[in-house]
This record gives sequence, C-alpha cells and structure tokens, in this order.
Amino acid sequence: MSDSTDRPSTSAAPASRPGRLPTFLIIGVQKSGTTSIYNYLKRHPQIFMSPVKETNFFEREWTQELPEVLARRKTPINTLADYTQLFVGATDEIALGEASPNYMFHHQRSVELIHAQIPDAKLIAVLRNPVERAYSDYLMNVRDAVGKQHRSLAEQVKTRGESSYVLLKGKYTDSIQHFIDVFGADQVQVFLYDDLRKDAIAFMQQMYEFIGVDTTFTPDTSRKAQTAQVPKNQALNRLLKTENPVRSAASGLLRVLLPAAARARLRSQVISLNSGSKKQGLSAEDRALLQDYY
Repeated sequence: MSDSTDRPSTSAAPASRPGRLPTFLIIGVQKSGTTSIYNYLKRHPQIFMSPVKETNFFEREWTQELPEVLARRKTPINTLADYTQLFVGATDEIALGEASPNYMFHHQRSVELIHAQIPDAKLIAVLRNPVERAYSDYLMNVRDAVGKQHRSLAEQVKTRGESSYVLLKGKYTDSIQHFIDVFGADQVQVFLYDDLRKDAIAFMQQMYEFIGVDTTFTPDTSRKAQTAQVPKNQALNRLLKTENPVRSAASGLLRVLLPAAARARLRSQVISLNSGSKKQGLSAEDRALLQDYY
C-alpha cells in the first residue's frame, strides 16, 4: 500500500466517538527519532494520532499544580476532559496514539497515572545509545538557549552528575522496569533508534504489528524531522531566543513597522542564518566521560 498524507474521503464518514482514549503511547525517549515516528504513524490509515505531540498529560497530576506552574505549560492539557478532546476526531481507526517521550523520564508518576486511565495501553520506548542521545539533547539546548549550556558535557558529568536532566534521561533501566512491573512485559515494547536509521520502513512495520494495525502499509520515510544545528554565534542566538531588553526594544520597533507574520518570518530568517549546517562532533574527552557515566 502506498503512503498518502491525505486520508481518502467517503460520502458517509463514521461519526466521532467522544470519550475515547489512546490504545498506545510512545513513552520515550527524547532525541530518539520520536518526531519522525509520530509523523509516520499519523500517515497510517488505521491509526489516529493526537494532533498535539508531547501533551505530557500523564507526566503529573496537573489539576493539583499551582497556577504559576500551569502557566508555564506549552500545551494546557490539564484535565481528562482536555485530554479526551484530542481524540474526538477519531472515527473508525483501529488504534489511537499519543507521543510524550518524557513519560519514561517521569516514570515514578506517569506509570501510575497511565495505568489508572488506560491500563490496557501498549507502550513503546525508542531507545538510543545514551552517549549520542545526551549529546543530541545538549545541542538542542544550546540551539534553544536553555540554561547554561555553554558548559560542556564533560563539565556537566564532573560537576552536576545526578542533577543534570540531559544526563539522567539516558538512564533507561529503572524506568523501563517500572513500566514492565506495572503493565507486564507483553504491553511494553522496546525499539532501537539504530534500527530506525538502518531501515525505517521495516522499523515502522514492526511497530505497526505491535500496535495491531496493517503491517503491509508503507510509510513515506524520506522526510526526517529535527536536523541538529548549532548557532554560529551564541550571543546572537540568546538575543533571539530569550527574553531580554534588546529583544524587547527591537520587537517594539518592529511591531510598529511590520505586521506579525512579517516579524515572524524575519526572526526565523535571522535564526536560520545564524545556524550552522553541520553539528560539531562530540569530543573524545566528552565521549569517554559519558561512556564511563553510563
């Protein structure tokens, strides 16, 4: 079967069924191809994916959080009603899915929350060599000007260790075991990022089999998501990506001169010009320290 991003229309489409919840979740991990996998899953005619990737709904009990915590949420999906609303567009699809690759990292809370609502869900973990995963995560934080990422990974291993989220997200054993202990081994499937890179179609068809949909469907895997790039000038990158007096003044001036769409295009163009076409390689020192750490 060939891939198509547009679902074939019918004259009498089945009505939406409110209140449905996912039959499967991608629970981890970040920087392991989950955005590409999410897009490949969306193209399967028997799968309905949440239109929001990374809802993080089962990360914690959001209804008990403080208002200032909720205000920082990128996706305000805080109640079960909010969450089920994501799936009202599903019709006759066999499988409903959601991808929040931080569920593994927050497994101490997410396991119980998921089990309380969807105890029969199939759970997918895509794992990557933790050294490479940490470096990719580090580059993303540099690109997005998150925290004090001018500190090398080697410095983080030496000085931060068990307080560095970049490092801790690559410790898979306890989180995978927690999911297996609660859901059972039959409901938890581990896939490897290296297999995705080697043969994306075979990889996806194995995932289709686990989910319980047609395994003969061939997705278009030619488009890859999130190519890693690093800023050529980190100072300029921080001006563009973080709140600061210079950015606020420039935004105020441009708001008078240009409409919103033009301002957004200009900012994107400047960020693109400041992005390197190739990522810097992992140093031998960092690689050795990370290998010892993991």
